[in-house]
Amino acid sequence: MTCAEIEILLCDYMEGILPAAQRAALEDHLTTCSACAEFARDVAGATAFIETVPAAEPPRELMIRILDQIPGRDRRPWWRAMWDGVLQPRFAMGVAMTILSISMFASLGRFETKQVSAAALDPARVWQSLDDSTYRVWDRTVKYYDNMPLVMDIQSRWQDWNGQDQAGADESGPAR
Repeated sequence: MTCAEIEILLCDYMEGILPAAQRAALEDHLTTCSACAEFARDVAGATAFIETVPAAEPPRELMIRILDQIPGRDRRPWWRAMWDGVLQPRFAMGVAMTILSISMFASLGRFETKQVSAAALDPARVWQSLDDSTYRVWDRTVKYYDNMPLVMDIQSRWQDWNGQDQAGADESGPAR
């Protein structure tokens, strides 16, 4: 048996699971090779030292966290699972920044706050108000677009080009 084979089989020998034929060959090699015998004594000493260390118990919190990560093993009530995302600092900061932004725009835009009545929350009135506002914004946008000098210039050139194309097509006659 070679020294390389001894290194491979030494763990099984120390655990006592090496077959008898290989164990006899290994012990025979250890009696003849001083380097392998010293290596075997070092391994035996390290193994004995490791066995003196008490078994480490994982913290209870770690075990609970690991069990909570197992899919299909959710022990929390449904309402707790729903609010876990809301209780994150990232969500709270997002809400705070949204409120701050809205309040800044309201103060800069000089929006007037007024008391909301029950009649103002009627779905038909709310829809009518949104519909009117949408049409007003659309009409203003179209009017602004149509009155832009650049748009007028482009439209007039386009009409000139189309007029020239029409005139050229009329002069050449019908296509055959």
